[in-house]
Amino acid sequence: MTITITQRHASFVGEVSAIDLSAVHDESTLQAIRDGMSKYAVLIFRNQRFSNEGQLEFAQRLDGELHAKTSSAALTKNRYGNEALTDISNVGADGDILVANDRRRMNGISNRIWHTDASFEDPSGRYSLLFARNLPPVRADTQFADTRTAYDDLDEEIKARIENLHAHHSIVYSRHTMGFDFSEEESAKLPGATHRLVRHFAENDRKALYVASHASRIVEWPIPEGRLLLKDLIEHATREKYIFSHEWMPGDLVIWDNRASLHRARPFDDVKYKRELTRVTTLDLPRRTMQKAA
Repeated sequence: MTITITQRHASFVGEVSAIDLSAVHDESTLQAIRDGMSKYAVLIFRNQRFSNEGQLEFAQRLDGELHAKTSSAALTKNRYGNEALTDISNVGADGDILVANDRRRMNGISNRIWHTDASFEDPSGRYSLLFARNLPPVRADTQFADTRTAYDDLDEEIKARIENLHAHHSIVYSRHTMGFDFSEEESAKLPGATHRLVRHFAENDRKALYVASHASRIVEWPIPEGRLLLKDLIEHATREKYIFSHEWMPGDLVIWDNRASLHRARPFDDVKYKRELTRVTTLDLPRRTMQKAA
């Protein structure tokens, strides 16, 4: 199956021609999507029709093992019965909108600050696939930031300074900075992970900043200096020139590479309008290529 991709931002983001991803099983099309991800970091697919299982199965066909150790899983049982299908919504198991002080809502509000999925795990997240199931009648965009071009634009002195540094990523830390605290039992399920501050992509010989809200400190530096560096890098990577805003339409599926981008949800009246999306995130593990079409 042949796909074409139209670039939607000066440096990243592509919109893919009409395709039914639930029916894609052949390796050539899956590889074309991966190649598109390598080039654009964020891909938009319109008019998809995924069941819950269908979204999970497509993510596995595309990229392999799935991430299931989410912060939501530490708080409550997943209403879909599978922790790999993350419930990105403002409704509870009964389908009603969460009240303003519900802990699940308080946890989810932090998705409105710049972050990258599953950086607090090892292996970290590679692709995230977010599917629009029920949208509010008002805009509730998701924004993306291009951390590869942001890295490219750093001066050479800063590039040399940060090349061999590592950051510790903790969702317990990032939530605490937003005024939400996990219990000791919940925190024990989310110990965090350490990753290189600069990610290198062998397939296209590009590099990206691997930062965002979960990055709590630079391992090699004193905490104050490390946090100042992280703050400066995040501010740089989220300048307007690197940002794309996606206005959701019903049936949209957006895939992004967490190693090469940041994202955040934009606010809307979430105690008035329902917004239900489901996200699947794959792990940054060696990919086993399919030998033949399923």
